[in-house]
Amino acid sequence: MSVEFIGRLKELLKNHKVDGIHYNFSDIAKLVSCNKEEGSYKLTIELALPLTDSLRDQITLDVSSYWNQLDSGFVLEVDFIVKVMPRGQASAKPSLANVRNVVVVASGKGGVGKSTTSVNLACSLAAMGASVGLLDADIYGPNQPLMLGAGSYSVNGEDGLNPYLAHGVYSMSMGYLIDEDTPMVWRGPMVGKAIGQLLKQTNWPELDYLIVDLPPGTGDVQLTLSSIVRLTGAVIVTTPQDVALQDANKAIGMFEKVKIPILGVIENMSMHTCSSCGHEEHIFGEDGAQRLADKYSCKVLGNLPLSVDIRRSADNGVPIVCGDNAKLAAMYHNIASQFAFQVLAQPRNYDGHFQGVS
Repeated sequence: MSVEFIGRLKELLKNHKVDGIHYNFSDIAKLVSCNKEEGSYKLTIELALPLTDSLRDQITLDVSSYWNQLDSGFVLEVDFIVKVMPRGQASAKPSLANVRNVVVVASGKGGVGKSTTSVNLACSLAAMGASVGLLDADIYGPNQPLMLGAGSYSVNGEDGLNPYLAHGVYSMSMGYLIDEDTPMVWRGPMVGKAIGQLLKQTNWPELDYLIVDLPPGTGDVQLTLSSIVRLTGAVIVTTPQDVALQDANKAIGMFEKVKIPILGVIENMSMHTCSSCGHEEHIFGEDGAQRLADKYSCKVLGNLPLSVDIRRSADNGVPIVCGDNAKLAAMYHNIASQFAFQVLAQPRNYDGHFQGVS
């Protein structure tokens, strides 16, 4: 009975478009099992990417609607699993063992909220069912240990570096290896070597995404990463301000030179809402990310406000997506979902550690 139902469901859903998604159901989801339980059938759907709760709810409604057409006489329960595949342009650079997709988050300029965006993006993807790592590649100013509430965690292990696990995200940072007050007075070659060690000597578990929080600029760290590992793509974080956009342009130009796809732009500090009167003001200007995206034919993944709650949560070691501010968390979840769609849009990659995964 279950084989019959799942076959008929597949046929009905083959060309179905999910509301709010520019993909057919069959492009992003697969029916993998349909098991009969007391008074119901439990359908397991394999997703090709992590999705927000609202999109999962929409898929559940759509599938249930088709199920009702089968007149089975049984209630349908829907369960989801996430199975992300390696993506990215063909490259002679090696894949990172255990990691399907390595994505860098860059800004070109400091002070635009790139690190806060990176940690919330990583935590959001994890909350949506993906296996996620976060590499803090800012050797001179590693902030992720503070934002993740790591305290004095020691990563040193007998056979490599053991990542810190918090909020569902595995992280590695120079901040775990030095005292927080110790300045890193290193020249370029030492920085490049350190990045290679953090990337390759960390005992990463099997990850769908490794988010790399890059330092400002277009220097040693960026060039090292783009040369030693295959990158799926880059995400650019900017504010609407012309000064920030100027440096974001340079960052995109660098990635174009090394043939790293731009997955999209995130506009941070888009607006500020007064906590007293509710007045909204575009302190740093308007539509900067959209102009940047139009120039480089990429997508704006989302816009984030200038918010004291986002800042406070980061300082307290609990990223905003892991707290109780549902409105702000939803903004990051929507960005993470758009990010996952842009990764999915890249060509399927069959090289490296996951070559045998089908």
